[in-house]
Amino acid sequence: MKEGIHPKYQPAKIICACGNVLETNSTKSELKVDVCSKCHPFWTGNLKHNTTGGRADKFKKKYGIE
Repeated sequence: MKEGIHPKYQPAKIICACGNVLETNSTKSELKVDVCSKCHPFWTGNLKHNTTGGRADKFKKKYGIE
């Protein structure tokens, strides 16, 4: 590896908009994010699934096929 061309790898804090703070390593000392695993709907179980069906269900509904 060449000397002097790589950025410094240092401990870093990731700060979420919800207030959660994570410790990791990065080339930046502080990172700010909008969502994290503590507040993201997928990980908290609040994700709303769209259950309208696919193209076959739309076709059946349109033509009244059971």
